Amino acid sequence: MARETDTDPGERPEPRFGHAGPTPSCNIAMSDLLATNRALQKLREFDPAAVEDAREFRGEVTLFIRRDRLRRSCELLRDAPGLSFKYLSDVTAVDCYPSEPRFAVVYHLLSLDPYQRLRLKVRVAGDDPRIESVVPIWPAANAFEREVFDLFGIHFEGHPYLRRLLMPEDWEGHPLRKDYPLTGYR
Repeated sequence: MARETDTDPGERPEPRFGHAGPTPSCNIAMSDLLATNRALQKLREFDPAAVEDAREFRGEVTLFIRRDRLRRSCELLRDAPGLSFKYLSDVTAVDCYPSEPRFAVVYHLLSLDPYQRLRLKVRVAGDDPRIESVVPIWPAANAFEREVFDLFGIHFEGHPYLRRLLMPEDWEGHPLRKDYPLTGYR
């Protein structure tokens, strides 16, 4: 009797839990997958200098956006016909200490029609960690940006209420920075 997990050799099981669409074939070159990505094409048409880099890994596309072009790029991704990235599912950050630029702010976007996911990364220098807020574009970014500010110390310019979210107001430092002491400041 065949179990649900049994498949014929050479046959790929159906994707489950939120992944819709075909899994990219290993025979397709990475540049071909990026060349057909509509979000990347539209951003490059709209502002050729906005995208610093584009990468694909396991069928997921990551676009590296210049810090000064973030808000306009996000507006295009939300409003452009055929893209419709109206759902911001997460904002987080990565501390790349001791490298510079030290931080990468990461935005996870979702379009339901057509169904696709997109990751945006914006590199931010460690000496002045500032970036534009995307709360005017996606109001859901409010709590996400406050969390990143609280834990990494990245300031979101134009945020309507940028205050600590998880740590007490009088807390010293930002605990997810790699140079934060393990026992805290004493």
